[in-house]
Amino acid sequence: MANDASNIVAFPDSGGQPKPASTGGKGPITMRSDLVEEASKIIPEPPVLINLVSARVKQLNMGRTPLVPTDHRMGAADIALTEIIEGKIQVDEDSRE
Repeated sequence: MANDASNIVAFPDSGGQPKPASTGGKGPITMRSDLVEEASKIIPEPPVLINLVSARVKQLNMGRTPLVPTDHRMGAADIALTEIIEGKIQVDEDSRE
């Protein structure tokens, strides 16, 4: 699948100004919009989806092994979203209440 700018959703860091992606994970988190849409079908509550993706991105950045096949074009957020889509990770039902 081609990776073009219309397929990317950027979330700036808390500092307000987006930083280049080469800042070692401290810049904006970019996610493919098609993956966001698919994952939101599985976890329809945006705050829950955001928290799950954020927690998994943190784990991946700390060295945890991805649970899905990856390629060099996938960022940590894309990996996390793919894991959600494929049912590899999910929200603990007790934490939703």
